[in-house]
Amino acid sequence: MNRLTAAFALATAFAAGCGATHFLRPALAAENITAQVISTGDLEGDKISPLNTGGMRNKVLAVADGMTISIQDGSPPKHMHPNTHEIQYVLEGTGTIWLGDKEVTVKPGDLVIIPKGTPHAGTKPQGRTIKALAIKTPPQAPDDIKLLN
Repeated sequence: MNRLTAAFALATAFAAGCGATHFLRPALAAENITAQVISTGDLEGDKISPLNTGGMRNKVLAVADGMTISIQDGSPPKHMHPNTHEIQYVLEGTGTIWLGDKEVTVKPGDLVIIPKGTPHAGTKPQGRTIKALAIKTPPQAPDDIKLLN
């Protein structure tokens, strides 16, 4: 099992557990996921999305009961999600990110767990921006972001 598969399995298990705990019912398999292979290495620039005002590119890859999986590339400002847990698996790029009250170094293969209410921010990349798979549970509501200084 390669690192991406192992990290994805771990993140999926975490998300399912959070969903079950949150809703106090057993985790159920989503009925709206399509079997597919997504070549994340081919998703660059506008193939992810146009650059948004926060300096990010984001493309939702799958939506399931209680979670979303997307690919993100860029350097968002410091923020938090009051109601959404976020798990990021670093695909490309090396640099530092804000996590809580400290900067931490990340590299491809790292799994970053960001509990709801935890301040986090974009990168100080060494070379290029950091591209990551992001799993959010429950799915992030449009107003579930608080910008921080």
